[in-house]
Amino acid sequence: MLKSISHISIKSLRCFSSVSPFVLKHELVEGLRTLVRSGDLRRAFSLFYCAPVELQSQQAYAALFQGCAEQRNLSHGNSLHHHMLSHPHSYSRDLFLANHLITMYVKCGNILYARKVFEKMHERNVVSWTSLITGYAQAGNEQEGFCLLSAMLAHCCPNEFALSSVLTSCWYEPGKQVHGLALKLGLHCSIYVANALISMYGRCRDGGAAYEAWTVFEAMEFKNLVTWNSMIAAFQCCNLGKQAIGVFMRMHSDGVGFDRATLLNICSSLYKSSDLVRDEVSMCCLQLHSLSVKSGFVTQTEVATSLVKIYSETLGDFTECYKLFMEMSQCRDIVAWTGIITAFAVYDPERAILLFGQLRHDKLSPDWYTFSSVLKACAGLVTARHALTIHAQVIKGGFEADTVLNNSLIHAYAKCGSLDLCKRVFDGMDSRDVVSWNSMLKAYSLHGQVDSILPVFHQMDIKPDSATFIALLSACSHAGRVEEGMKIFRSMFEKPETLPQLHHYACVIDMLGRAERFTEAEEVIKQMPMDPDAVVWSALLGSCRKHGNTRLGKLAAEKLKELEPTNSLSYIQMSNIYSAEGSFNEANKSRKEMETWRVRKEPGLSWTEIGNKVHEFASGGRRRADREAIYSELERLIGRLKEMGYVPEMRSALQDIEEEEQKEEHLSHHSEKLALAFAVMEGRKSGDCGVNLIQIMKNIRICIDCHNFMKLASKLLGIEILVRDSNRFHHFKDSSCSCNDYW
Repeated sequence: MLKSISHISIKSLRCFSSVSPFVLKHELVEGLRTLVRSGDLRRAFSLFYCAPVELQSQQAYAALFQGCAEQRNLSHGNSLHHHMLSHPHSYSRDLFLANHLITMYVKCGNILYARKVFEKMHERNVVSWTSLITGYAQAGNEQEGFCLLSAMLAHCCPNEFALSSVLTSCWYEPGKQVHGLALKLGLHCSIYVANALISMYGRCRDGGAAYEAWTVFEAMEFKNLVTWNSMIAAFQCCNLGKQAIGVFMRMHSDGVGFDRATLLNICSSLYKSSDLVRDEVSMCCLQLHSLSVKSGFVTQTEVATSLVKIYSETLGDFTECYKLFMEMSQCRDIVAWTGIITAFAVYDPERAILLFGQLRHDKLSPDWYTFSSVLKACAGLVTARHALTIHAQVIKGGFEADTVLNNSLIHAYAKCGSLDLCKRVFDGMDSRDVVSWNSMLKAYSLHGQVDSILPVFHQMDIKPDSATFIALLSACSHAGRVEEGMKIFRSMFEKPETLPQLHHYACVIDMLGRAERFTEAEEVIKQMPMDPDAVVWSALLGSCRKHGNTRLGKLAAEKLKELEPTNSLSYIQMSNIYSAEGSFNEANKSRKEMETWRVRKEPGLSWTEIGNKVHEFASGGRRRADREAIYSELERLIGRLKEMGYVPEMRSALQDIEEEEQKEEHLSHHSEKLALAFAVMEGRKSGDCGVNLIQIMKNIRICIDCHNFMKLASKLLGIEILVRDSNRFHHFKDSSCSCNDYW
């Protein structure tokens, strides 16, 4: 007897004339199954095609079709199908093989061929219908799968697998109908159907649907791990974080084990949920982290990366975030590296750049997401040096034609002060989307180039969106081009898709307020179709501070306090308004109110880059060991500027300082002045007196005194001084500024 026909040559196979054909067929089928199980589909087909036609049985075809389905080998499966149709004893009418064919085509992703086989069948059973329904579900074709289920009812009763397959791609209304059918057929008790119902209701992303999922969950007599995970995922999808965590806690207390999917769903609940306060998220995150460590799941990249995301983006705990990442040394892949770079891109751009360097040192290749994240970090740095380096690597990596990365490059170069590099990237793009145009418009707006922004807008060959008009209105606001700005604003009402939103109204209020047109600003606020938000009131309050409008300033400050009681802006601006008009008691009350509510003002910080190193400066020179040397340099600079006519603007000093000398000393120690003095001092030390540009970045708006100081310093030093504050860029050169003193 044959031990394994797969090891016997076809020539010797033909010599077994004395062996029963039934035995030979059986041996061929077993040999094919052995080869298929071992993954050797090529040898299996070679053996089958070389075997005598009379041995190519139904079971032999089935074994090979199953092998093609498992290995997703459409080419072999299609060839075998044609071979079967040409067989002298054709099996084309065989129900068993037709079902195998449908399954094979479905698993290989060719639903069209599966449907053709189904349509030509002379006989169908529940397997035929279910296989094709499953195929449509996997292809995401909800409507066709639902229609097929409806047609099935006229021929045979669907089973639990047919219903659960339809539910995997169903949405609410058809899903409810399938739910009703399951109840009618008594299949709602099936764990497959119930799990699919929970997932279906969860996908609706609606609180009401989530509770329908909960009703199904509670009615189940037996629940498996998939059931619990599906319920947690349903609450997570519907942004019900507390409920998702409640299910997990119950699951844990009931002694039900959890897996990677459980932890990832809970991480998503903590990250995305709006019904959890920060302390709740922090406590849950710590417990989840502990469970992940105890269970060993923390060594899995996806789980650790999700925890990193919660620590960084939700809790702002970058120390714990970095510590966790460092503990992932054995399982860090490109996704994990991208996650940690994204986490630090805004909080600590320099750290993000260093991490990117370590990634390259580990011989990993950055993907599209990695480059996108590191370019976001580049946008937070003082100069374009790092952005240029990353740009070179983007080109080397073959991403130079990628529209999204080019858009990120435009943004990064704009934020780093290089408008020329923005233009170069924009002009070199083969294809541009609306973000490309908006990025270029924002670059011009950021640098106060209103004369360049409007021609670019008129060249747009894509429909503008909400962001387009924000860039245009901001540019007009910063340049004092009120009439042009109002014309653009009015044009937004011409089409439903461009109707102004809150940010557009904020730009208009800012534009009118800067121009001291407060009556018009009040009228615009009254006509707003939505309630003004904190950005609108902040814009109005800033203008009232600039022009001394106490009445309207009080209104804006009170509204801002109601919306954001911990925002220092309302207290400080009102204190400054009162001080400017001589109401020092009222100014002190505003400052004391700030202390009562424990509101802290954001400290003024500035940065400049010298010798490829970024130096930070706080107001007063705190944190720097060389502050005395910087003070001396600054005093020399101020003395020379006073000879040119520089007079300190005392309104920019702290209002609770009474003596004029003290006020002047406070003004001279503003962080951007210290940064400039340091850059001048270091330039002289290194003998590099040919520097023609000093770049300074500041985290808050530049004050009037520092603005005047920088203008005269640019003339005295014979260089360009580029200051990027929280609103825009100021290009100081030869005693003038690009903003024309309107900012």
